[in-house]
Amino acid sequence: MGSNASASQAMELEEVARMLSPCGFDVIIVCCSNQAAENYWQARLEQTVVQVTGTNAKVVAVHEDWNGGAGNGLGTLYAYQKARDKASRDGFDLDAKLSGGASVALFHTAGKGTRLAPLPGAENNNKPGVKLPSLLEVGGAAQPLTVLEAVMRQTSSYAPLRGGRISVFWGDQVFVPSAGIQPSTHPADILAALRPMPSKAEWEAGQLHQYGLIAVGTAGDATQLEKVDYDTAKAYLPPDVERVGTSLGSFSLSAALLAALMAEFAPELAAKCACLDSDPHFWMPLTLQKEDYLAVMGKKGTPADEAAAHYARMAAFAAKFAPGGGGILGCVDVGAKALWWDYGRLELYQTNNLHAAEEGPSPHALRTFLKLQPQGAPESDASGRQQRNQLGAGLTVHPSAVVLNCRIGSGTIGAGCVLVNVTAPEVEVEAAILMSVTSAGPVRGKRGVLYNVVHEGSEPLSADAVRADVFQPGGKQIVVSSSIETDGGKAWKVTLPENAFSFEEVYKQNQKLDVSECQALGAAAHKRVAQALETLERLP
Repeated sequence: MGSNASASQAMELEEVARMLSPCGFDVIIVCCSNQAAENYWQARLEQTVVQVTGTNAKVVAVHEDWNGGAGNGLGTLYAYQKARDKASRDGFDLDAKLSGGASVALFHTAGKGTRLAPLPGAENNNKPGVKLPSLLEVGGAAQPLTVLEAVMRQTSSYAPLRGGRISVFWGDQVFVPSAGIQPSTHPADILAALRPMPSKAEWEAGQLHQYGLIAVGTAGDATQLEKVDYDTAKAYLPPDVERVGTSLGSFSLSAALLAALMAEFAPELAAKCACLDSDPHFWMPLTLQKEDYLAVMGKKGTPADEAAAHYARMAAFAAKFAPGGGGILGCVDVGAKALWWDYGRLELYQTNNLHAAEEGPSPHALRTFLKLQPQGAPESDASGRQQRNQLGAGLTVHPSAVVLNCRIGSGTIGAGCVLVNVTAPEVEVEAAILMSVTSAGPVRGKRGVLYNVVHEGSEPLSADAVRADVFQPGGKQIVVSSSIETDGGKAWKVTLPENAFSFEEVYKQNQKLDVSECQALGAAAHKRVAQALETLERLP
């Protein structure tokens, strides 16, 4: 490994160490889709927040009860308003804490997770609750880390530099900045992976027209652009642009700017009407010229008079907020060489979980982040890949495999496997992901994903494809099968040949249910089969 590569890897591990240190946000707000999800995350995070972020943050879960959806712009303001009201009932003054220098993080969790289907269905539509290979103590038992908790762990490293700000995050991806953790210098800022302003050929080679973009000028002021080609970008952007990059969407606001936006949009917040997103309705009118903004919004189908009225409103807002002028929006660079682990699509969920059982700088950093490898230990140290297991003498485990809190009698866990909370008398698997699986029969297969599966029969359980089980009241267990190649977004309304329901039908059934109740029913089903195996003395 060359010196540059060694330095780069050392920097990556240093950033991961920062995420694992006790440096998290003072207040964590989670915006959920319904009351049941709010209750679930309030209870869950009160148990896990210290394990996840290293800080005993004030946790405030809320849900968005806004007909038709508020958009992530108004949705952020509304979530803060609801969190402030909820916290006040505990005698906690959120406004005073924020203006006094507390760091606040808000996590949006909305979305059906169509591209990740069928896994969110097995979580009863609790998409941010999809599990990853890392263990936490929850209710006295070892439970897997969730995607939301992973994002909280990763973003906690920004907290020390964001006192007096609210940081807004969402998504299903974890990243390790290659530019370090940079401070916020503007009333608002947005995360982006910046690079020097490219040539037209470089723009097209990087397919930058497919992404929302942030451009930064010599003074550090940022301009927000939606998906545009090179010539359009050159026409819209200021002449002093030095760097441009793909936007991550996540942004932060100073306490003063948050208060000003809350006041500006107080009528909409009171009426719970309108749908405004942060990019087209906050950042673009604040950073683009009027004619350019009208052109962009026209392509989105917004009437010119409506776009012009909103532009005028935001111009008046900016003049009132910053009467001396100066940019309101800045950018915090994560670096063009940041590590990315995306769990938002089924194929990527498989790829990035199997990544933890691979070798190289990125898997090493991922294992350290997931606490599968001791901090500071060399990459060759595999001691953390097996944790809290009861394994029979007749079981062979490949040294690359990740095996957590499993109880397995015999067989072979082959190269590249990831098994978490698996109970079975026998397994014969290779490059497979088994997440919360209890089987009365042997588990056999390659490159499959089994998720929340309870198999009561003595016949073999196949791990060659994708299966996720959904538990609902009345003893209902829905087996949902798929394949890694199936795009849940495209097949959302399609009933696959092996299934009784489409992904959408499962989603609609889950909508009416309480996620905590359903999770308890699933846990009881796993326990029942495990106890039967224990009675038959088929487990170590």
